[in-house]
Amino acid sequence: MLGRPRPLGERGERHAAKLLKRKGFKMLLAGRRNRYGEFDLVALDRRRERSLERQPLVFVEVKTRRSLRAGTPAEAVTPEKQRRLSRAALAFLRSHDLLEHPVRFDVVAIHWPKGERLPLSAEHFVNAFEPPASRGFFG
Repeated sequence: MLGRPRPLGERGERHAAKLLKRKGFKMLLAGRRNRYGEFDLVALDRRRERSLERQPLVFVEVKTRRSLRAGTPAEAVTPEKQRRLSRAALAFLRSHDLLEHPVRFDVVAIHWPKGERLPLSAEHFVNAFEPPASRGFFG
């Protein structure tokens, strides 16, 4: 029996998680929200560090688009989206007593045209953006 097709964003997030796992990331959370925003994926980058304390906690924004007419998926991660994700990440870090843990923000940009079983492209941007350095952000 065939199930209902998954929404594009959910399919993209699942594909991104598989891509990152193949690269050596350990997935921790997917599709979680707090009052400041949503995390598509949260992972540990285990590729270079053996020590858990030094493995970066990576907040991953996944953008999936059917067409490139309005720009690339990565271009959809606007400064406003970066601010919301950064604030949500800060709240997460505070609530889990992880403010001293290394953190970075990655983007996975996926082009997945309608009717295609697999995406045409999936690009992983490591350290895609820095959190805004506005006064009081980290305080």
